[in-house]
Amino acid sequence: MEYSKLISVSGLPGLFELIGSKNDGAIARSLVDQQTRFISSRQHQFSHLESIEVYTTRDNVNLAEVFLAMKKSQEALPNEKDDKAVKAYFQKAFPSIDFDRVYVSDLRKMVKWYALLDRHQIEPVLPAAEEESGEE
Repeated sequence: MEYSKLISVSGLPGLFELIGSKNDGAIARSLVDQQTRFISSRQHQFSHLESIEVYTTRDNVNLAEVFLAMKKSQEALPNEKDDKAVKAYFQKAFPSIDFDRVYVSDLRKMVKWYALLDRHQIEPVLPAAEEESGEE
């Protein structure tokens, strides 16, 4: 499974692997329960993980950068239900996040998504690094 094929679907928990697309939606497999299903684009919005950016105190960064920082961090993943623990975790793991513009609910989502990626041994890839490897 490749990081570039992963999507987030509005209104549905977890992450999905994009299997195929149609005019009116997509066929995707859930990383949570491994079920493959059709997801209508009339009811849901899709976001590729590699296109999601996170507000920081400087320039916005790609979500993969945050995931890579989480991987390098020596801190244990917090319980995503404990807002204070989640915020404290990101203050240590990725301190340049703009905590005024990134909500705790987004931080909790990043923790859940990172845990899914880790469980499925999916390596986050920065878009620029992916383009460079394709040129060789």
